[in-house]
Amino acid sequence: MTEHTVPAQRLPQALYTVEDATKVLRLSRAELYEQMRAGRLRFVKVGRARRIPAGAVTEFVALLEKEAEVAA
Repeated sequence: MTEHTVPAQRLPQALYTVEDATKVLRLSRAELYEQMRAGRLRFVKVGRARRIPAGAVTEFVALLEKEAEVAA
């Protein structure tokens, strides 16, 4: 390893797989896909795979918090 190399486990995660995002958000796979279809959770396609940018996870949580405030 060179002095400028950062071990992979120390790199911030930029893209989540659907499976990773279900764990991070504590949502079912079906619910995650529903939120993606509804346009509430951004995703990108890499080939045939869907990946959720880390920023999209943050935005989705902020959206849920905002909706909870309005409902209260």
